[in-house]
Amino acid sequence: MTDRSDGPIGSLPEHLLVEIFTRLPICEWVQISCVSKHWASLFQGEYLWQTAIARNWPSVGFRKRWPGPIPRGSARRRFQALYVCENLVPSGGEIDELVGHTYLYLKQQLERLAVPPSSILHGTIIDQFIACGRTGEKAHELASKIWLAVIDNLEENQQTFMLLKHLAQEGECFILYLQFFLPFPYSRSYKVLWRVFDKLFTDFPDCFSRADYHDALTSAKSRFQAVPSSWLGY
Repeated sequence: MTDRSDGPIGSLPEHLLVEIFTRLPICEWVQISCVSKHWASLFQGEYLWQTAIARNWPSVGFRKRWPGPIPRGSARRRFQALYVCENLVPSGGEIDELVGHTYLYLKQQLERLAVPPSSILHGTIIDQFIACGRTGEKAHELASKIWLAVIDNLEENQQTFMLLKHLAQEGECFILYLQFFLPFPYSRSYKVLWRVFDKLFTDFPDCFSRADYHDALTSAKSRFQAVPSSWLGY
């Protein structure tokens, strides 16, 4: 990275540079921001991201109040949330910024070295949706959809294997407590737990030791009436 942008493009005013950059494919933005310190500063500021939001999602408003425990953040964060909602979380064509913010929050929490209990994460998500006017049923549906999308988009590495194993091995008494004593919608969906086990057994079979594999399989059999043959491969 240099301090200057030579040539006619480098001498353009900032608002024209932003108009050019936001018309280019998103996949090229990282390379563009490395051309010069001046161009990098445009990507670090708010104006470029606000312009990109207005260009890509013109119907999205800028609400001043954002209730709930999950922060909305900067314009760059808003852009990421909207991109996630449009491309990673199936929504039937509807752009719901809240879904994107919740996805980003959950993914960041799950990628931490010390992951909070999944029940706390799930409760935070439910509280966020309810604070923004969703019904309990809708909050539960959206939370489950986001959990599944995050799990499906985690990188296939050792850290993800350890995370999934942790989620799968959360104490059975604790799971039963969540199932029978926490009120709807704070009880988690079985679809999410199924996806955790499915990803473990199908994407990470070589990461298990024999003892860990049998422990995980025993846990799966105790929670589901039947397990697919694809899980029986150690």
